[in-house]
Amino acid sequence: MSTTLITGGTVVSATGRTQADVLVDGETIVALIQPGAIPFGPIAPDRTIDATGKYVVPGGVDAHTHMEMPFGGTFASDTFETGTRAAAWGGTTTIVDFVVQYPEQNVLDQYHLWHEKAAGNCAIDYGFHQILSDVQDSSLTAMDELISEGVTSFKLFMAYKGVFLSDDGQILRAFQKGSENGAMMMMHAENGAVIDVLVQQAIAAGKTTPYWHGITRPWQAEEEATHRAIMLADLTGAPLYVVHVSAKQAVEQIATARDRGLNVFGETCPQYLYLSLEEQLAAVSERWGTLEGAKWVCSTPLRSRAEGHQNAMWQSLRTNDIQMVSTDHCPFCMKDQKELGRNDFSKIPNGIGSVENRLDLMYQGVVTGEITLERWVEITSTTPARMFGMYGKKGVIAPGADADIVVYDPSGHTSIGMGPGRTAHHMNMDYSAWEGFEIDGHVDLVMSRGAVVVDDSGYVGRKGHGQYVARGLSQYLS
Repeated sequence: MSTTLITGGTVVSATGRTQADVLVDGETIVALIQPGAIPFGPIAPDRTIDATGKYVVPGGVDAHTHMEMPFGGTFASDTFETGTRAAAWGGTTTIVDFVVQYPEQNVLDQYHLWHEKAAGNCAIDYGFHQILSDVQDSSLTAMDELISEGVTSFKLFMAYKGVFLSDDGQILRAFQKGSENGAMMMMHAENGAVIDVLVQQAIAAGKTTPYWHGITRPWQAEEEATHRAIMLADLTGAPLYVVHVSAKQAVEQIATARDRGLNVFGETCPQYLYLSLEEQLAAVSERWGTLEGAKWVCSTPLRSRAEGHQNAMWQSLRTNDIQMVSTDHCPFCMKDQKELGRNDFSKIPNGIGSVENRLDLMYQGVVTGEITLERWVEITSTTPARMFGMYGKKGVIAPGADADIVVYDPSGHTSIGMGPGRTAHHMNMDYSAWEGFEIDGHVDLVMSRGAVVVDDSGYVGRKGHGQYVARGLSQYLS
């Protein structure tokens, strides 16, 4: 096996930073050594990477993606090939994608289908969560079987009637099984029945532009559903992970539950830290007109900046009331996909593409003083790995870990978008949700299990390099 020595950099972990050289043998980190020490005696490493003046951090772990997801009569525009390649460009070296199960579909059949989609196509490593819609006896049996396959987390929905929604009785049964077998139970927490009525009323009143997507999914629907999910978790003893938290009131419910000692966790996404309902309202372009706001239609929706949700989300990351940042990467093109809702916002496929931008966007929070450098590593890599049973191999630069490493240049610059003077993104989308964002930092080099997949020449990885990660139980519970 070949050896690589990364020299001169500052190794950053969730707990601190140190000047150290990193020695990689094959796919594995074997040592952190004193800068300038010669670990080989007279034998030089096969390759030396100069990281002087740069940060050396563990590869990003994005624990919430939807590659090739069927939704709203179409499919997410990124395949496992294009989506994982884009992730690599942005310094993410592991994703955890969601296996989709619609009512009447067999859970295990869908799991095997997702393996067929991903195997041999991914540029980086990948794992799976399992979505459960109609919870039947067979679903509960499948949960036990999937845990033995390394799928140790299961997502349910309180919204999308007839598509994903599970009633409280079904959620209760799934949570009881999660309490029994140690699975992490994940929840899309929005009151779907309330949302459905508000959507119908808005459409009937002629309020059809993308802005109304957020208005008809109010924070009260998110807070109520978050509270209900917490109560069901408390009743059953199941651990609960609330996905894509966007409302400050939902954070308060999670914080209260954690203060009571419950195993309740939450994630947020970059869009809830940076984007707002007001900007969506103002979005009109020559090309797309009032449909421009469809770029930012996602669920949970963007929230009002005037109400202080964005500042509250940053604060929740500082206080650890929210533990990590994922993307909920579910990209759709404007042409032929988002434009399905040109005259009816309820027909716009819900999703934003961010898998390539997450590390950069969160690093900008370091630059502006919202989070520390160590917290950046923690919320984008270390905590996701711990939360979903991968830590030790993923999420850390330490002997024995996979050599998933990012060399990040704080003196570099990244202009996000597709316009003039910008480097077009590599996600399979015809627009950028982050057009015009400027990042005071740059991903210079990315290693996935010891193989350089991105360097100063561009993408040098390959389709099929990524391997399936069979995950253990959450390391926050063991």
